[in-house]
Amino acid sequence: MDDRLQALLDKQEIYEVLARYLRAVDRGDLDGVAACYLPGATEDHGGVFAGSATDYVAGIARVLTHPRSRTMHAMTNVLIELDGDSAVAESYVTTYSRVKTPGGPGASFVGARIVDRLERRDGRWGIAHRALVWEWSHDAPAAETWIFGMLVPDPDTLARGRKFPDDIVYTGGAQ
Repeated sequence: MDDRLQALLDKQEIYEVLARYLRAVDRGDLDGVAACYLPGATEDHGGVFAGSATDYVAGIARVLTHPRSRTMHAMTNVLIELDGDSAVAESYVTTYSRVKTPGGPGASFVGARIVDRLERRDGRWGIAHRALVWEWSHDAPAAETWIFGMLVPDPDTLARGRKFPDDIVYTGGAQ
């Protein structure tokens, strides 16, 4: 196969690992999160956690799977540098999280960059080491009025995302 075509296929597979990771985080799919890491992988979550990826996933499991946990991660500016069976990927990530505060529900918006070292082992790409750096944060009171009440008069009628295994992406509802 042409080297350029193989590089394109490798970059696409790496991009999909990174996208699957964020989807699994948002849906609370712990097995999906863990599957993106390679055995022995490490995580440096920007001063919040540093250690094995297995311990990281275990440490965030309760938060990710809580039925009222609402997050959405958007990944942009993904640059991937290949070097044989290893690669470095830098991704920009913007995150929304609904949080419980002493004053009531809050909304947290965060911008970060993730730098991953990935490896191809046994024919599949996965994360060997992840380092996150924080860039900016904005906190605000939560207001779920859905475009100031213009989208629908009753927000309870909206189809909403759910946690694993009940979300549309796992139930086949997109067919």
